[in-house]
Amino acid sequence: MTRPADIYLRFLQLAETLRGLPSLPALDPLEERILDFVARMSQKNERLSVRDMMAQSQLGSPATLHARITSMREKGWIMLSDTEDTRRKQIELTPGALRHFDKLAEAFAKAANSGRS
Repeated sequence: MTRPADIYLRFLQLAETLRGLPSLPALDPLEERILDFVARMSQKNERLSVRDMMAQSQLGSPATLHARITSMREKGWIMLSDTEDTRRKQIELTPGALRHFDKLAEAFAKAANSGRS
């Protein structure tokens, strides 16, 4: 019988291969945490403005977060959209970022299915 840890380790191995595929530019570890945070907020249908993100002190200082948001926009992972207040911008995942999460989900499903054999 396969241990649950084996399935998770297989997933990590499959996810690592995704990093080698041509798609969006690589993220540094902090950018990955920011991307995960944006994705979780999006999944909950909660609005996330740049100001809201910069208030997430557990992720870094406002200056650091602003620099990473800019970098992630340039890399094509996130986009900023207008709100009713033109001074506030919402952070959203790009179609490329959503495809990335789709590929991760497929890798997870593949790892889980390989554990059943």
